[in-house]
Amino acid sequence: MIHTSQFRYKLKLLIIFFRIVTGAIFVFSGFVKGLDLLGSAIKFDDYFVAFGMDFLIPVSLPLVIFLVSTEFIIGISLLFGFRTYWGAWGVLIFMTAFTPLTLGLALFNPVSDCGCFGDAIVLTNWQTFWKNVVLMIMVLVIFDYRKKFKPAYPAITDWSILIVIFVLFTGFSLYNYHHLPIIDFRPYNAGTNIPEKMYIPPDAPVDEYETVLIYEKDGIRKEFDLDNFPWQDSTWSFVEQKSILIKEGYKPPIHDFTITTQDSNEITDIVLSDESYSFVLVSSDLAKADKEALQKLDTLSLYCNQTGIKFYSLSSSVYSEIEQIKTSQQLSLNFYITDETTLKTIIRSNPGLLLLKEGIILAKWHYNDLPEIKEIRKSVLSMVIKKARQRHERTSAIISVLVLFLGVSVFEITRNSLVKFRG
Repeated sequence: MIHTSQFRYKLKLLIIFFRIVTGAIFVFSGFVKGLDLLGSAIKFDDYFVAFGMDFLIPVSLPLVIFLVSTEFIIGISLLFGFRTYWGAWGVLIFMTAFTPLTLGLALFNPVSDCGCFGDAIVLTNWQTFWKNVVLMIMVLVIFDYRKKFKPAYPAITDWSILIVIFVLFTGFSLYNYHHLPIIDFRPYNAGTNIPEKMYIPPDAPVDEYETVLIYEKDGIRKEFDLDNFPWQDSTWSFVEQKSILIKEGYKPPIHDFTITTQDSNEITDIVLSDESYSFVLVSSDLAKADKEALQKLDTLSLYCNQTGIKFYSLSSSVYSEIEQIKTSQQLSLNFYITDETTLKTIIRSNPGLLLLKEGIILAKWHYNDLPEIKEIRKSVLSMVIKKARQRHERTSAIISVLVLFLGVSVFEITRNSLVKFRG
């Protein structure tokens, strides 16, 4: 009897542990994706293209908003015991849908990573799949014991809390979308020294390739390596040679940042080594850029030209399209070319604005928060300090609330879990 009681108690603790861990993972995953809805939508676009479902791209953002908020609320349900029975159903549906998907990603590698933790934690496709396998085991246990969890409060209270949290979190996510992520996990966050993050140490590992030689005989093609190819056998005819990457070398955090002129002259070093302040307009796709914001930035560029402040405009659009848009919108901006993916990574805004000095990103603005000329006229430095202080205060406030929330949560979860489970 004693051994049976001890076993049941340990099983009870294990099930509660599974519930808390699974809930915490879903809350964290939903939170980091809610910080960057646009980045998550871009990842969904990659999925749709990879699986031949391009027609779904227009609904990627609404789909992301719904899935991210749902994922977050499922995590809250499991973590705090709000309608855990339904939370168990929700997490099972999620894992049943996404575990086979991640297996397909691991096998065929149509996208580089799943984006399940946004840019906060980047996993390979195989790491994601095995993470989901472990998580699925915990989810199946939670689902099997779903009727054992007592509701935290009466049904109306539980559902009201979940609905309020769902609405608040959706609003939080939309705030980050219409401005900039309050926490930026990408390599181009404010304060980043771009040249430092582009640096490759002399002793860093380099990419390793295997050379494959393809020969043909009697209509049949065969691959050979450099040690056994039939160079003396005239019955084989050489077709082609290819190099296969077998081991990737060191890749710096920023490895694809270049700025080129219309004549294909690279000016990256000139921009990054400039010791004066430089504003940089960023538009990944000029045709889709907010027109009103482009007009404001055009006015800002004219002011900068008059006052000696450098102003660069970057886009991935082709020059013919750029000139057409400049003519139709009467813009005087002088554009340079940068890779589209890089521009989307730099700032989640189209257009967006950076302030650089010696390659250091001093400040970033969404087009909804562009600085006024009168602010710049007072002092660029004071504006940067003000921007940095506001960013620090906002981030500190949010982190403080989250830490307090986490502390109270851990206490409540530990105190209540043992009495809310019918062991």
